[in-house]
Amino acid sequence: MSFFKDESGQGAAEYILLFGGVIVVAIAALYLYFTYIEGVNPLNAAGDINQVRQNVNQD
Repeated sequence: MSFFKDESGQGAAEYILLFGGVIVVAIAALYLYFTYIEGVNPLNAAGDINQVRQNVNQD
């Protein structure tokens, strides 16, 4: 019955659960920020470059 008393792997399992929870929270936060940024200020690199070129040519 020493198999049930051996707790050497318990610490590793707790770290895996802890890091898994942190990763889930980080992914959820990134998803929320991504949807916020897309809704408020959609990034349009091509349109931004054209606008800069037009402003430079006007001056």
